[in-house]
Amino acid sequence: MARDILTDEQVEMEIDRLQHSKFVKLAQKETNIKIKRRKYMYTLRYFEKRGKELAAEGITMENIEERLFGDTADIDED
Repeated sequence: MARDILTDEQVEMEIDRLQHSKFVKLAQKETNIKIKRRKYMYTLRYFEKRGKELAAEGITMENIEERLFGDTADIDED
């Protein structure tokens, strides 16, 4: 059983139809949500790894500004 060979015009018409399909848009939305969640997960993994590195260097939430920027006591706060 041979497949039907589509002309270039038929291909363009099918692409146009599919671009306007609500089902295609729904599936694209699902894919975009999944990709965003994965990117967020990768970002959180990086932050966890970097946080472990900082902790190993003795940096804590309490001393991070001083360790990164030196003595901040002379900076006026607004």
